[in-house]
Amino acid sequence: GCAAAAPTMSGSSNVATMKKTVQQLRLEASVTRVKVSQAAADLKQFCLQNAQHDPLLTGVSSSTNPFRPQKVCSFL
Repeated sequence: GCAAAAPTMSGSSNVATMKKTVQQLRLEASVTRVKVSQAAADLKQFCLQNAQHDPLLTGVSSSTNPFRPQKVCSFL
């Protein structure tokens, strides 16, 4: 492929931009990498360990649900 050349900037602005780029690249290079298969296994294990506390899986009892429909009281 053919890469387009970046537009030129003034000298000091270009140096500052390049320093920021180098700093960002160094930061990204220092990040610990984890294989996707290992991350997926860790995530699955976490989900299984915490499933009993997940209201989407266990449901919410009506007595502790703040969003339950309010009971209507009517007098005749």
